[in-house]
Amino acid sequence: MTAGIPRAQVDTSKAHPARVYDWLLGGKDNYEVDRRVAEKLPPEAQGNAARNRAFMHRASAWLARSGVEQFLDIGTGIPTEPNLHQIVQDITPTARIVYTDNDPIVLRHAEALLISSPQGGTDYVQADVRRPEEILEHARTFLDFTRPIALSLIALMHFITDDQDPYGITRTLVDALPSGSYLTLSHVTFDEHPQFTQTVTSAYKEGAIPLRMRTRAEILPFFDGLDLVDPGLVTATHWYQEEPAPKQELSGFYVGVARVR
Repeated sequence: MTAGIPRAQVDTSKAHPARVYDWLLGGKDNYEVDRRVAEKLPPEAQGNAARNRAFMHRASAWLARSGVEQFLDIGTGIPTEPNLHQIVQDITPTARIVYTDNDPIVLRHAEALLISSPQGGTDYVQADVRRPEEILEHARTFLDFTRPIALSLIALMHFITDDQDPYGITRTLVDALPSGSYLTLSHVTFDEHPQFTQTVTSAYKEGAIPLRMRTRAEILPFFDGLDLVDPGLVTATHWYQEEPAPKQELSGFYVGVARVR
């Protein structure tokens, strides 16, 4: 699936959330403009990013073990192994995954996301979650929308401001999924780190990155009409399905997995 991937121009004059997140995870695919934002964040930001990533690993593995064979991952970010397809195809080699991101640097690394197991398949589309219909149009060419699909919105929706209708975007995506599908979502919050509100807000504002932190009460509506899987909407280290439990730590993320009725 690597043939035909276009080369993309990366704007190094503006910070991008995917590259800031890459720095927080210890990656090298970022620029000075991204590092200026990341280095102004409190030290806890790196731990929060790692704990969020670990949640994605646990949730994706659980979904694969539960029989889900199709995944639509929006806001993929720069590849950091293990990637979602590596986790789920290790459990279900026939799994098919569509990755989506709007940062051209992710497109440059798309080849790494397209190394699928021989039995399964991976695909990549450069698109913006604010245009969900375009994402769905492409996903339908690769995934079977008559069978369950796991939709991942990991560390993404806090970059969608209220005037961009984040709940409506999520509803458009979820409504396209058949019964038995799942939504996996994580979202940044200040609830457990209120002392960092000003520091984090200022860092992203100076980097011209829109940021809308939300409380648990504001994040819960993303799951309206869905059945939250136990333990519900919790902070990152409190979501797990199998022992051993992750170390319980304060988190800057609320996370949840919910089933489509």
